[in-house]
Amino acid sequence: MKLISIVTPCYNEEANVLEMSQKIKSVFKNLPGYKYEHIFIDNKSTDDTARILKTIATEDKRVKVILNVRNFGPGRSCGHAFLQARGDAVIGLACDFQDPPELIPEFISLWEKGYKVVFGQKNKSEENKLMFSVRRLYYGIIQLMAETKQLTNVTGFGLYDRSVVDYFRMMDDPDPYFRGAVTELGYEIGLINYVQPRRRAGKSSYNLVRYIGTAITGLVSTSKTPLRASIYLGFIMSLISLLIAVFYFVMKLIHWYSFDVGFAPILIGVFFFGSVQLACIGILGEYIGAILGRVSKRPLVVESERINFDINENNIREEPSCGED
Repeated sequence: MKLISIVTPCYNEEANVLEMSQKIKSVFKNLPGYKYEHIFIDNKSTDDTARILKTIATEDKRVKVILNVRNFGPGRSCGHAFLQARGDAVIGLACDFQDPPELIPEFISLWEKGYKVVFGQKNKSEENKLMFSVRRLYYGIIQLMAETKQLTNVTGFGLYDRSVVDYFRMMDDPDPYFRGAVTELGYEIGLINYVQPRRRAGKSSYNLVRYIGTAITGLVSTSKTPLRASIYLGFIMSLISLLIAVFYFVMKLIHWYSFDVGFAPILIGVFFFGSVQLACIGILGEYIGAILGRVSKRPLVVESERINFDINENNIREEPSCGED
């Protein structure tokens, strides 16, 4: 029997974790040809999530739990859990039920047909229409700037073959952006359309700052275009400055006594070019930060406890791998 790993990151999901665990159990009752492990990774929840997870794991050994010593962010926490999975395929599934577990059989079906990656793609969403539109704009920007074709309305909810997860391990990314990495690796991707429901219970821990942070991480991970754009912008601004300077110089020569330059154009120019410089420095800083993360070799997360993992699984992330099936 093939083993399917379900990875569910969670933070303050006390109202959802038990129901999610039961839902996965019911889904696999209808998949008799497969066994599963369900890995929950808790990002230092401040509610009762950790206690509930421990209770679930005590009653069901297929449920495995990783507790982090602090909140390391959703990307790093989820990435770490992915690298602990032992399954022939790994499925990323959010705990808020906005990723429908009912699609798991369809994911597995496409995987068995030969797809190494299968994603759920939102064609509609019951979330706030403004937020959905902003997400579409973000995907459009990523597609415009990325060096490889990117997928729109894809959150990372989907199935990854064991060989793909092994490549992720080889990449050793300190801030994983799996959905972007998949297209860079060049795998043929199966897509299953669905309507994204509203969050079942609780409140999302994401806010505007975190959304922007995730967007910047995705852009830096998939493209060098912002760096090149800052170079082009620098050349364009220099040319504009030269033309303006020549214009004022000529006007002053023609109308020496009547043409008064004043301080307003100078102040506007100083503030404008200063803001452009700060933006370019910020872009450069994001890439330098990404380099720093790689050379620092910090762990994705630090665990305080793990439950239902065998001893030989404790160091699964360090196992050598060459992307073999």
